[in-house]
Amino acid sequence: MRLYRFLSDDDTSAFCHKVSLALSKGWTLHEGPTYAFDAARGVMRCGQAVVKEVPGNYDPDLKLGEM
Repeated sequence: MRLYRFLSDDDTSAFCHKVSLALSKGWTLHEGPTYAFDAARGVMRCGQAVVKEVPGNYDPDLKLGEM
């Protein structure tokens, strides 16, 4: 089964670490990152989709961050 996650955070090193951690756990990048300005907070936000092939069947109770 193929799992999908969308990671997002402010445009800081924390976002890069979040993506790097997912990559270290076997997730792969899915297309390019996205960026948007959060006018209410005055910060840039980043997003990156990642995917991973795992055995088994999909269950909505899966903890994707633990995979």
